[in-house]
Amino acid sequence: MELQFIGAAHEVTGSCHYIQVGSKNILVDCGMRQGGMKYENVPLPVSASKIDFVIVTHAHIDHTGMLPKLYKDGFRGQVVATEATASLCDIMLRDSAHIQTMEAEWRNKKEKRSGSEEPYEAIYTMEDALNLIRLIAPYSYGNIYTLCDGVRFRFTDIGHLLGSASVEIWLTEGRTEKKIVFSGDIGNKDQPLLKDPALTDSADYVVMESTYGDRLHEGDWAPPVEELAEILKDTFTRGGNVVIPSFAVGRTQVMLYYLRQIKQNNMLPEFKNFPVYVDSPLSVEATEIFLENEDNATTKRPWL
Repeated sequence: MELQFIGAAHEVTGSCHYIQVGSKNILVDCGMRQGGMKYENVPLPVSASKIDFVIVTHAHIDHTGMLPKLYKDGFRGQVVATEATASLCDIMLRDSAHIQTMEAEWRNKKEKRSGSEEPYEAIYTMEDALNLIRLIAPYSYGNIYTLCDGVRFRFTDIGHLLGSASVEIWLTEGRTEKKIVFSGDIGNKDQPLLKDPALTDSADYVVMESTYGDRLHEGDWAPPVEELAEILKDTFTRGGNVVIPSFAVGRTQVMLYYLRQIKQNNMLPEFKNFPVYVDSPLSVEATEIFLENEDNATTKRPWL
């Protein structure tokens, strides 16, 4: 058996790890690199067509964004994810494909104006994304499943995003069995909408996310509901509108939760009926998925 680090070993994005056990080739995540990075991801040691499975820790694009490219290059295996991650990948990979196509069109128009005849090809298309999405198989938290001969796995809620998981993988080759745990991105405690990260009790090897591993977060984390209410009150009093830029998946739903708290607790009696608009189709779709997965949340109270 063999473990190789393809991406995110020296940097934050582009997470991808390769496992070879027996005759099977497995990836854990297949993420897109985002922003300027010092290190390059290394090529896969086998062709995409020889990858049998991809195990996905969560739906963020830096962990899933190259899955449609993997399909484009010949992958026809199975993508394994939690149920909520499968739902979020459906909308997020389609959105990513749309962005790739729009960027290719913009670049080609720019190059045409400059006199270049070398076309820029999108990393992948909507067709690639849709075909990949059909390969995603959803699994529940907490159960041990057999992926194939010599490979078992279990998803554990890690509290980073709806559906996010650490993955315990038992690998057997001949008489040797080893357990590798991939932490995925680790969430904080006491977050709205998400459960606290669950513990894993044993492993032979751990591959752990360490984005903030060199920081000490002191003091109790407090939700900014009171501060947000003050900002709203001040702005409404002056006749203004509050515009809140927010990531479509995860952060938007938390902001909606805070706004609902402000309304339910009558924290702005002068403006208790203020309207809230979500101006993003992706955010709306993501919010519907959050509502469909309330069993994975810390609260089942109405929050919209």
